[in-house]
Amino acid sequence: MASVSLRKLEKSYGALRIVKGIDLDIKDGEFVVFVGPSGCGKSTTLRMVAGLESISDGEILIGDRVVNKLAPRERDIAMVFQDYALYPHKTVRENMGFSLKVRGVAVKDAETRINEAAEMLGIAHLLDRRPGQLSGGQRQRVAMGRAIVRRPQVFLFDEPLSNLDAKLRGQVRTEIKRLHQQIGTTIIYVTHDQVEAMTLADRIVILRGGDIEQVGTPDEVYNKPQSVFVGGFVGSPAMNFAKAKIEAGHVCFANGDRLPLSAIQTGKETAFDGRDVIVGIRPEHFVTAADPAITLTATVQVVEPLGSDTLVHFDMGGETLTARMPPDMRPTVGATLRLGLDPSKVHLFDAASERAIG
Repeated sequence: MASVSLRKLEKSYGALRIVKGIDLDIKDGEFVVFVGPSGCGKSTTLRMVAGLESISDGEILIGDRVVNKLAPRERDIAMVFQDYALYPHKTVRENMGFSLKVRGVAVKDAETRINEAAEMLGIAHLLDRRPGQLSGGQRQRVAMGRAIVRRPQVFLFDEPLSNLDAKLRGQVRTEIKRLHQQIGTTIIYVTHDQVEAMTLADRIVILRGGDIEQVGTPDEVYNKPQSVFVGGFVGSPAMNFAKAKIEAGHVCFANGDRLPLSAIQTGKETAFDGRDVIVGIRPEHFVTAADPAITLTATVQVVEPLGSDTLVHFDMGGETLTARMPPDMRPTVGATLRLGLDPSKVHLFDAASERAIG
């Protein structure tokens, strides 16, 4: 196992900068997930770590070695791709053992590694089949097994579940989590799926436009987003946003609603006076309106019963809000309601920079 460090890592194609000077330290044995929208640089960064993409500037260290000029096979990493990349004419056993054969690993040792990995992944009964005889989930397990037998210092996963249906994604995601718990090897995992990021990661790296927007545990990026982008990207349904202005110790909305700033930012009320802000509220943080001073007035637009809960979409002075409510709560479309808030869960962002304030 090994740590991985990125030092001012850059990738450019001519004048187009794809990765813009990333600095990141990944601890030995840590499971780190890169997540972000298409084109944010997450897969390019992973491919630079793997040695499949050249580096325009900066350094990559695996353990205490700078690996910028090392070929992929010299970096002691194993990569799992989204398209499995299995040899169709070889059996599962042969696919899993191919890299060991190339490296000259003794046959007996290779068999032991293959059998151990196959047992771990629940594919021991598939070892004599070919990829064409397997389901998508089974093929992905074979691809994972092929990586495991190499016993690398670092595992790299490039959107490995994107070709699977929803049920299989959940199953294989659980296998990957269990795999990390068993072997403890450093994992860098790329996905565009925030659910994968939240459920798998020790830490999440959120990328935007080639820059790191925020790094933190799943709890930190969800409960303490450092920007409007992070607040809106993490969570489903997405965080609600509404424009407001700080005036005389209150957060004042366009529809005339006012929230006491002291309930949100205790002790800092005067520092924000006159400031334009964006207020962020997650759908599940609306509560029963016990305190009329901590409420918003909104008109019901759409009601979506989901069984376990109900999503209610509101209009608040031209802003659209979504509240996650109990399953038996079905307000009438067109009704005007007072939505209570948990003030400790209200987020304030600067309207110009869209960065968190307070």
